[in-house]
Amino acid sequence: MAKGKDARVRVILECTSCVRNDVNKESTGVSRYITQKNRHNTPSRLELKKFCPYCFKHTIHGEIKK
Repeated sequence: MAKGKDARVRVILECTSCVRNDVNKESTGVSRYITQKNRHNTPSRLELKKFCPYCFKHTIHGEIKK
C-alpha cells in the first residue's frame, strides 16, 4: 500500500537555454533529465548545472511541472 506523501519525489529537469532560444535550428529537441529530491529538505524548485547535448555545453536545468 502507498503511504501518500513520501519525502522523496521524482522531478524532471529541463534545459533553460534551449527553452528560451526556441531550440537551435539544427537541434531536434530539448534536453531533459529525471532525478529525485527530498520534498522536506528542498521545498523550492531545483536547479542543477547539467550537460545539454543540444547546446553542446553545460547549462542550468530547472525543475518543471509534470
